[in-house]
Amino acid sequence: MRLMLLFSNLMVPMIFVFIILYGYSKNISIYDVFIEGAKDGFKTVLQILPTLIGLMVAVGILRASGALDIFSQLVSPLAELIGFPTEAVPLTFMRLVSSSASTGILLDLFKNYGPDSFLGRFVSVMMSCTETVFYTMSVYFMSVKVTKTRYTLAGAMFANFAGVAASLWICNVIWK
Repeated sequence: MRLMLLFSNLMVPMIFVFIILYGYSKNISIYDVFIEGAKDGFKTVLQILPTLIGLMVAVGILRASGALDIFSQLVSPLAELIGFPTEAVPLTFMRLVSSSASTGILLDLFKNYGPDSFLGRFVSVMMSCTETVFYTMSVYFMSVKVTKTRYTLAGAMFANFAGVAASLWICNVIWK
């Protein structure tokens, strides 16, 4: 176990040293290549910044307006019918848009119900089995200028809700 921890701790520095040694062996100006990559990264950030700002504003509006709470109340009867914890409904939908906002909701659930409760365990597993679909699609597709996403959104939504369903099933099997 100690050897595995040591190897794990040294992995990133070993990769860093390998890249430098490889660059020197190929007579590559490592610093100049690094600077060019940083410039390209900065250009990418500037290109996707409007999308990020739009998503942050949308999340702020959803939370501040109470629209997320209203939507959660509308969906709650269906959630109760299928055995889905109604307290997790806002998190399930916010997870599609924003990781930081969903983490805030997760922490509120932990504070109110505890991380070791069934709900705390369920939302923890659910956060691990889902992705911020809209954020990921907008940022990555915008950065490489993809305009025709075809079935990406439908597939991502299906996979996300499959992750939610699997999380609920797994938690019911293990902790109920």
